[in-house]
Amino acid sequence: MEAKTLNEIHKQGIEALVKVLGPVDAVRFLQMYDQGSGDYTKERKEWLEKDPDKYLAAVISHGKKKTRA
Repeated sequence: MEAKTLNEIHKQGIEALVKVLGPVDAVRFLQMYDQGSGDYTKERKEWLEKDPDKYLAAVISHGKKKTRA
């Protein structure tokens, strides 16, 4: 038995998902595993407050807004 290429495995996997789940749910399933883009570690430093007290206050404020809604 000859080893399959990664492209062959990928194609067969997609075909199996579509056969079992249908095309719409197969796409939804694959979207759950999207790796996204960017550099999380670098970007989080840009959006996190440097002052932990300010960050904590923002989190608490956001939580209060959600409970009111």
